[in-house]
Amino acid sequence: MAGFVERMRNGDIKSLIARNGIFVAFVAFMIAFGIGSDRFLTFDNLESVVRSSAMIGIMALGVTIVVISGNLDLSVGSMLSFGTVMVVDLHDKIGPGPAILVMMICVLLLGAVNGFLIGFVRLNSLIVTLGMLSAIQGLTLIYSGGKNVDVNPSTQDTTWFRVFGRGEVAGIDMPIIIFFALASFVGFIIAFTPYGRRVYAVGGNPTAAVFSGIRRNRVVFSTYIVSAFCVGIASIILGSRVMGSQNNVGQGYELLVLASVILGGTSLLGGSGSILKTVIGVLILGFIQNGLLLLGYPYFAQWIVTWIVIILAVWLDVAAKRGRLLSPIA
Repeated sequence: MAGFVERMRNGDIKSLIARNGIFVAFVAFMIAFGIGSDRFLTFDNLESVVRSSAMIGIMALGVTIVVISGNLDLSVGSMLSFGTVMVVDLHDKIGPGPAILVMMICVLLLGAVNGFLIGFVRLNSLIVTLGMLSAIQGLTLIYSGGKNVDVNPSTQDTTWFRVFGRGEVAGIDMPIIIFFALASFVGFIIAFTPYGRRVYAVGGNPTAAVFSGIRRNRVVFSTYIVSAFCVGIASIILGSRVMGSQNNVGQGYELLVLASVILGGTSLLGGSGSILKTVIGVLILGFIQNGLLLLGYPYFAQWIVTWIVIILAVWLDVAAKRGRLLSPIA
């Protein structure tokens, strides 16, 4: 017993907090906002926050895998705009089923371009996806002719397409169900399959991964396909919920997605991360924004607080790797 107490004093508690800091932060935020507002912890408010966070969360699942592999994907916001505009526009022209299929194929092709340039041509992921952000936004404007698109108002309440964004199962909104189901599936793949181990290996030490027989280019290519697939699912949900789309509907989402991934503890250096913690990161951002609004703070305050939270998360991640808060190099 004395030995156990001594070990706890010597750093086991600190180690536990370091490994599970995101969960501690989540509980702390929930308690703080719950005390500050009596509406915060109501079921309707909690459900509303999770529902509104589901779309960002779904995209964050794919980006988490990309970041674990040691790369970035800043094109997801523009890709969301493209996918949503396309699926909504094609809904009345060829029907919801074919519209979803065509949109998913096109979005996966865009992901394949990212994957090819980064995985096989070995270009920098930041430059490639930043360029694709602009290119896909331009492609969206060309496709739509610069106009917003809408599903025919006479069919909005009767089409089965509405189930993805407006449907419920056992009283639970469909976006929430899709989000957690996809998170469970992706989390299992990345944590318990050989593919997941290859992704971690490529992100942790690309050179060692290659010498151990892992096809780095194929793994990196596949991560961008997964990311594009998740964006396609998010496009279906957004189009189904709104039954329309603006050309820039996804603008800025790439920053929220990446912020959620970073806040969840996925290292920008690659090789480490968790789908579960990304989900928590998504929910923390959602609850921070909601809590600040309920406490009466102006809308722009959430961006400042979000920035502070992200900086602290990155700082602690780097500090954990080098063993100290400040750089040893002057």
